[in-house]
Amino acid sequence: MTLDAVVIGSGPNGLAAAIELARNGRSVCVFEANENIGGGVRSAAWTLPGFIHDTCSAIHPLGYGSPFFKQLPLDQFGLKWCFPAAAVAHPLDGGDSVCLERSIDETSKELGGDGSRYSRLMFPFVRDWDNLANDILAPIHVPTAPFITARFGLHAVRSASGLARKHFVTKRARALFAGLAGHSVLSLKAPGSAAFGLVLGVLGHTTGWPFVQGGSQRLAEALASYLQSLGGRVVTGTRIRTLRDLPHSKTILCDVTPRQLLGIAGDSLPKHYRAKLERFRYGPGVFKVDWALSGPIPWTAMNCARAATVHIGGTLEEIVQSEADVAAGRVPSRPFVLLAQHTLFDSTRAPAGKHTAWGYCHIPNGSTTDMTASIEAQIERFAPGFRDCILERHTMSPWQMETYNSNYIGGDIGGGSSELMQIIRRPVLSRTPYATPLPGLFICSSSTPPGGGVHGMCGYHAARAALRLCL
Repeated sequence: MTLDAVVIGSGPNGLAAAIELARNGRSVCVFEANENIGGGVRSAAWTLPGFIHDTCSAIHPLGYGSPFFKQLPLDQFGLKWCFPAAAVAHPLDGGDSVCLERSIDETSKELGGDGSRYSRLMFPFVRDWDNLANDILAPIHVPTAPFITARFGLHAVRSASGLARKHFVTKRARALFAGLAGHSVLSLKAPGSAAFGLVLGVLGHTTGWPFVQGGSQRLAEALASYLQSLGGRVVTGTRIRTLRDLPHSKTILCDVTPRQLLGIAGDSLPKHYRAKLERFRYGPGVFKVDWALSGPIPWTAMNCARAATVHIGGTLEEIVQSEADVAAGRVPSRPFVLLAQHTLFDSTRAPAGKHTAWGYCHIPNGSTTDMTASIEAQIERFAPGFRDCILERHTMSPWQMETYNSNYIGGDIGGGSSELMQIIRRPVLSRTPYATPLPGLFICSSSTPPGGGVHGMCGYHAARAALRLCL
């Protein structure tokens, strides 16, 4: 078998890379170590029969909003999206809560005295999102929309806590932004953490925070089906340990992190490049729990039932402390919990009348601490009686996450730390960060720009680089 290209790994970036090559008439085959495709977009019946749980990625604002995925006819291959009424809910003590609504005006009303400040901050980015996305969801280049990109950059390089305190005075607005920025898996005092809050907030207003009906696995299946319609192939149950395991091809694209690339191709790479990959830093890990529930989560604040995504951590100060503990290598006593409650909007994921929930918190990379009780205590704080609804639970520690998906080094689900300087040189500082010094070998994972959570864009840009340089 001789091919134009082979791809190692069938995560959304690996499949995106293969699709872009196949769309341009190249023969391509994807090799996946596991029996099921999908990488971070897989689903499993982990608790009780009939309950479907997303094994990692569960809510997809940058899946539905991916500039590349928008080009693909995935609806023709069975992909359907669910759109909750609100993008995000954030409960506070005393039965209060705040929601990120699809409308900026409605969100501003939720924020009271900070409403006009929120609108002034977010509206320019929402209005010009298409232009801004093309600049920030790509490797470093001369901006095509320099003015809005520069405006974004001035805010994005700040710390999330600094931006929240500068722009907002109310507890509700500061907490909402802290929850959004908490997806950065950084200390919220770290430069660049504000960028995550801004992007995720803008997406709430431009695309919403949808998820895949029936489970995230359906996204991988739709991508694979479309690839096969273009003549591409997917081979599962085949772990690639060295480049010698692959059939002959002009190009190899690797949906893996630097550590795996060193194992697969280390002897073929120049010493100076290997040294750079060895310095690549991984971020904190996650501890994840999936629940089968007898009913919906009994939130004190009923607004929390309007969103599939709930940020549980209380005030800005509490979330800052939790994420600062993690960044310092400490296990937080009151963790910031990211929770998804799909079955409020997708009845296909559980038996009639039953529900699922999915939640995780950040902990130091590789930590062996069991966070189940701490996570459930945080949920119980805002939803008394939650524990009484639990029929069964399934937990995953950082090392179990890595066992399940070898890209999750120490439980790091983002493909590497999102510290500001590493975002700039991800995985190395280069005009074409996807290309390695070995001719024809490319990286197409979330360890390349624009980074973790931006479904498909790393693979798309890597494929474009391969087409330009080799194919």
